[in-house]
Amino acid sequence: MSKIDTRKIIRKEFKNLSKAEIIRFGNSFVDEFLFEGNKAVDIPINALRIIFNIVADLRNEQLRPQDKPQQLSLFEDEFETEHNTFASMKIKNSLISPSGSSKQVIQAIEFLTKFKMGWYTSTNSKGKEIKTYGGLITAPTYDERGYTSFLISSYWLKKLIVIPEYNSTLYNLVYNVKNNKHIIFAIWLAKIPYEGTTLKLSTFNEKFGVNYSTAKDFCGKFLKPVRQNLDKFSMISFNYSISGDKIHIKSYATKKISDETITEETQDTILVRQRLRYFKRRHQLTDEEMESLEYHYKSNYNNREWIENAYKIFVSDNRKQGRKSDGYKGQEFLKIFQEYIILVYRKSKTGEILPNSYPRII
Repeated sequence: MSKIDTRKIIRKEFKNLSKAEIIRFGNSFVDEFLFEGNKAVDIPINALRIIFNIVADLRNEQLRPQDKPQQLSLFEDEFETEHNTFASMKIKNSLISPSGSSKQVIQAIEFLTKFKMGWYTSTNSKGKEIKTYGGLITAPTYDERGYTSFLISSYWLKKLIVIPEYNSTLYNLVYNVKNNKHIIFAIWLAKIPYEGTTLKLSTFNEKFGVNYSTAKDFCGKFLKPVRQNLDKFSMISFNYSISGDKIHIKSYATKKISDETITEETQDTILVRQRLRYFKRRHQLTDEEMESLEYHYKSNYNNREWIENAYKIFVSDNRKQGRKSDGYKGQEFLKIFQEYIILVYRKSKTGEILPNSYPRII
């Protein structure tokens, strides 16, 4: 390790972007940085605000390598050819501590500088190992007049930019919700499967760093206030139920965000995104199988209405016949669902005039 040149190479400076409404967290970053094994990290709320702002300012750089292999190659050429390669960033102090507390800003910076500080190794597509040293942020500089500047190593930068799997969240969540555990819970919630998850009370206590003696107490004193916050300020909230010492969590898309800064267009985008996510997860559709359904659902309001009405009838028919709608997966679901869409479409005024212009999802 001593043979590695420890001088820092600064490859790029990322500029502050205009305010984001929705940001994307890569699952790899969430699993490695926000959780340690089964346990959520107790990250202070102001440090979480720094992380949210880093992700927001990197949003135009983020990529899914399966969709953009060329951009991944460009990233590797820029950041994964030499050891100790960094990018520089800066954040307004008021975004870290809205109250204007210098102490809170400094404490948040110190946490992210020291937490997980160490040597990290990543391997580029050519098989070359690149080593960098530091925490999430390195060499911070605090300026009381307005900004905090710092470096991010190529290792953590890749975790934040290259996101083969990710979940979206609202940027303002970290400002509307003051409890750091509620924020971490919301990020964890976005990763659980469609059918939900069931965990023992002891597992939940360990995961979120709490110590409730009964499942009833955990639900009433922890989960209930979390759900109240997420119902108002998150794209996803949840229901819960108790069976002995086990608690079942099942997520759902929220219908209206109680945040005046969220535009109607974004509200609609969120609802569309969550609905498509529901179809994909409930019927186990691949990205390729989702393409046509997603295109028609997003293309215009009439298509969306026909698809939704068709799905209501599909679910109702299955219920009447004692079948589970989510028993239909992949291509089987698309074939059956297509027939329902045709049925609904041809009963519409447009369908009467143009009977074969229905949304084709398969």
